[in-house]
Amino acid sequence: MGGDENLVTAPPQAQGKEIHLSIDNKTYSTHKNEITSLSVYSNELGVIGKIDIYKTKEKLLVERKYKLSTIYQGQYYQIWAQYFCMTEMGYSINKLAFYSLSDNKLFPINIPTTENKNELINFINQFKNYNPADVIQTNKNKCSHCIYSNLCDKTEVNNVYE
Repeated sequence: MGGDENLVTAPPQAQGKEIHLSIDNKTYSTHKNEITSLSVYSNELGVIGKIDIYKTKEKLLVERKYKLSTIYQGQYYQIWAQYFCMTEMGYSINKLAFYSLSDNKLFPINIPTTENKNELINFINQFKNYNPADVIQTNKNKCSHCIYSNLCDKTEVNNVYE
């Protein structure tokens, strides 16, 4: 990233990076039936990324979060994109789940439908077609929890992490 990463790293992101180290360093598990930190891509969606855990025996894709009480749409988009990347790469996935580390809870979710895929494609296209000059609707609550709000020209709200 360059520069002082602390300028754009709020406590939740720092905590997330810390718990991700075992995944990123591939020291989370030595089980042969668990793939961690796999780089994935989809030519169809035009995206790349990394998964947290794929359990080959269960054909289960798991996205880990430090604390999960509500699953937001963006988190669904994340795991759906991972799912479509992996299936395009030839992996067979029968189950998806989020895992909350702080309370050791697994949140199974449905495999995305064709409608979900179309929704994801529309979302990705919004990013691809983003024009910084466009007026966007902001949400004070979301902006106040965004680590970039102090740098953003779309809101006057400061984040809660200062």
